[in-house]
Amino acid sequence: MAEKKDVEINSRADTIGLMDLDVRPYPVTPPPSYEEVKPTYEKRKALEFCDWAEDSFKFEKRYGKDESLGHLRVLDIGLWRLGHKFCASLFGEAGAEVVSVEPPGGDPLRQLTPFGREEYLLENTETGEKCGMEFVCETVNTHCVTLDVETPEGQEIFKQMAQNVDVLIDGMPPGYMDGLGIGYRQLKAANPKMVYIWVGMLGQWGPWKDKQSKFGQWELEPFASCANSWVHNTGLAQDLLPRGKGGDPTRSGVWLADYVAGAQGFLNACAALYWRDELGNDGQMIEVTGAETLMDIIDFDITWYGFNASIKGRSGGWDPNLNQYAWNPCKDGYMMIGGQTDKLWYNIGFCLENDYDMFGRLIHEDPFLKEMGARNALHALIKTYTLTTRWLRDTNRVEAETKLMAYQLAAGPLLYIDEVAEFPHFKYRPWQYVHETDYGPLLIASSPASYQLYAPFRAKWVGRDLGFDNY
Repeated sequence: MAEKKDVEINSRADTIGLMDLDVRPYPVTPPPSYEEVKPTYEKRKALEFCDWAEDSFKFEKRYGKDESLGHLRVLDIGLWRLGHKFCASLFGEAGAEVVSVEPPGGDPLRQLTPFGREEYLLENTETGEKCGMEFVCETVNTHCVTLDVETPEGQEIFKQMAQNVDVLIDGMPPGYMDGLGIGYRQLKAANPKMVYIWVGMLGQWGPWKDKQSKFGQWELEPFASCANSWVHNTGLAQDLLPRGKGGDPTRSGVWLADYVAGAQGFLNACAALYWRDELGNDGQMIEVTGAETLMDIIDFDITWYGFNASIKGRSGGWDPNLNQYAWNPCKDGYMMIGGQTDKLWYNIGFCLENDYDMFGRLIHEDPFLKEMGARNALHALIKTYTLTTRWLRDTNRVEAETKLMAYQLAAGPLLYIDEVAEFPHFKYRPWQYVHETDYGPLLIASSPASYQLYAPFRAKWVGRDLGFDNY
């Protein structure tokens, strides 16, 4: 065990010597071999199909295959947000030629780093230029140029660039590009086939269009997350807000509104390109907002409210629609257990009774809990999860998963990120892998669209220095 010592910290500089910034070798453990995986295929009597699927979607083969959008040219411009960048990266991973325009000083996202620590910036091994991980990871297969579009010269150059693109992604504030004379209304005359996507948080029209300044805070992702029930629904029910409002809201931990908006922008653009190319039409303008795209995927909150004015409260790791269907603490972390049908509900009990016979007597023999609908009442959830966590308290994740899976239950451990990186299933596919970059070897995740038979998405490079592709 490492020797413990008292450390006096008076400034950030005092902590630098405490940080081990050396990246540990990856993988720490080797991925499973085919010989180890084959018995799983045979057990399911699916050897022939699994062999075909594995050979068809193999990581090594994706780089020799076609690119579905390799014929497209995409121009991206924006500041401070990931929505438009994620949208552009999706085009890049699909093979399109993507050029991202930044102001001469660069997008501030380049300097975004955990805790504001310069030590966490990635450094280009050839040029020494530093860049934040968020920016690098969301500029996949993207060419980076600088241009001051607020000058007449820059506007003329931008117009020339826009004449030859299939898609233009606008991540600027509402009406900003139009105000400079380089928005959709001005550019479509020279390029009527262009699909123009505006990706923002609330929209370019409506009473809150100009809620704050040109580059005001409302333009950033948290406002969109808070402008629907996403943040309100996230967190534990602590009863610290007025009755009917739930407990304290919690930030989700990711900029989900940005990513959902970017994905929807890509989807909208692909539909518009099909409408243009296959049906013989012109391009068009598309508006995508983070607040509205996020509302579209967060359950049935708005419908429930419209039904009887119910406000869905926070329930932490529990699901108010199902019992059991939640993560619960165990000896070495957390376990997810799902019992959304009668069969699974009783199988959970049969499993737990092997170690904790009180569960069956208190749960299975409770007449109130025999009805599936009744199990979702708050007191039923409390009773069920109290007993489940009592069993998990003395059980680690591996033991719990082994026991629960023996009863064909939907169960799995909550993985920490270091465990995700070493998860045998992900390493075998591989879902995460080491990509050689200008910033050295980086551990990144494959695109979920990379498992395509004929034209998979792929990362050819990630990140570029500011103005790297200027000419």
